[in-house]
Amino acid sequence: MREGRPEVNGVREFPLAPGWWLAETLGMKNFISLLFCLLVTTSVLGGESAPSGFRPNIVLILADDLGYGDLASYGATDMRTPHIDRLLGEGLRMDHFYANSTVCSPTRAALLSGKYQELVGVPGVIRDHRPENSWGYLDPQAKLIPQMLARVGYQSAIIGKWHLGSGPENHPLAYGFDYFHGWLGDMMDDYYEHRRVGINYMARNHEIIDTRGRHATELFTDWAVDYVREQAAEEAPFFLYLAHFAPHFPIQPPEEWLSRVHRREEEIGGKRAAAVALIEHMDHEIGRLMAAIDGAGLAETTLVLFTSDNGGSLPHAQSNGNWRGGKQDMYEGGIRVPFGAYWPGRIQPGTESRTVALTMDLVPTLCRLAGLDVLDPMDGVDIGPSWFAAETQELERDLFWVRREGNPEYMGLTIWAMRRGDWKLVKNSHDAPFELFNLRLDPRETMDVSEDYPAIYRPMLTALRAHIQRGGAVPWQKNVD
Repeated sequence: MREGRPEVNGVREFPLAPGWWLAETLGMKNFISLLFCLLVTTSVLGGESAPSGFRPNIVLILADDLGYGDLASYGATDMRTPHIDRLLGEGLRMDHFYANSTVCSPTRAALLSGKYQELVGVPGVIRDHRPENSWGYLDPQAKLIPQMLARVGYQSAIIGKWHLGSGPENHPLAYGFDYFHGWLGDMMDDYYEHRRVGINYMARNHEIIDTRGRHATELFTDWAVDYVREQAAEEAPFFLYLAHFAPHFPIQPPEEWLSRVHRREEEIGGKRAAAVALIEHMDHEIGRLMAAIDGAGLAETTLVLFTSDNGGSLPHAQSNGNWRGGKQDMYEGGIRVPFGAYWPGRIQPGTESRTVALTMDLVPTLCRLAGLDVLDPMDGVDIGPSWFAAETQELERDLFWVRREGNPEYMGLTIWAMRRGDWKLVKNSHDAPFELFNLRLDPRETMDVSEDYPAIYRPMLTALRAHIQRGGAVPWQKNVD
């Protein structure tokens, strides 16, 4: 690999550091060990991004409907989440991190493409079992992160929930993943039965498999642990995207975990106890995966990321802390989510970043860390500098949120939000007016000041309109001609 090599899939290789031939001579595993000895010796802890030529393993863990206030480290007093809290405390925590949408499919499309979800055809929830109420179709020509990482030798796997289409043209393997072991559809009706309205969407690569009887959170963890151990014997770096169902409803924790919460929290209500138990069970399973990474000798060569696809569901007793609203809302509770990054020896323990970022920013950030210069136009930006230095990136950009939905109230209409600095514009329902909030003065979004600040309000409306027109040019329904 040399400088000047043509780009493929919209990415260009960085020139590698002098001496990269040494990796080929020693083998990747020995070279990585030597590299980290040099890093420790020269005391570069927490200083800058990964050295040129070094490609970390990447493990991206996505929770489903985990609210901002549903971790002990984010203020939940009735919750015990030691493993996720360790990831945050011994690594990086971002308190101004946003999901790209208020619901599942759109955020996942943005997470993997680095673009606003509607620009790859997913403005709303994809429901393959109900095509009349499905509001997205992932563009088969979209370039996703595994296709980019493959250019520099990564093996990529998705384990868990895909939710971006179950047809052959939208299968994970069609977008560059080398391995898939999980669920192709949207939600499960039961964590043990693994069906959606009687349909089995569980698959290993292209083969539908019957996995009834085991809790989905434990199954996905088993498969992720197996994958990590297998990859530890390989020289190629890997990208593992572990997409848990938990704590999405139905709120169905294992009975022993629910009993434990009831014994400990004597005053807790039944719905809240179930929500707490489901999250604590997921935390335990994430601990198992972290232990497997450590046990395989991969801790110092593996970047682990953790976040959620949207806010917690208020009808299911999930918590979004002090933020207004929850899942399906464009208020902060629906889109502001926990985020952590853990990489021993590279990210300084206890790092806190106030950089305002979206899920889609992870793609260019991870590509950069893997040694790729992203050439394909993206809406996301590299937020890596705020991970490796105790400073906030002041990113001068407008941020937009779009969600299309088709229940009897919406009938395919769309809700929006926009952030410009401290100002946030919200249309949270098809029949509600636009509202304007100043998040610095009014973080809980209680005072609509749209009439008081027309010089702020009207230009933001104009910018949002332009963004809506941009997304409107991209089809979101399958062409059946």
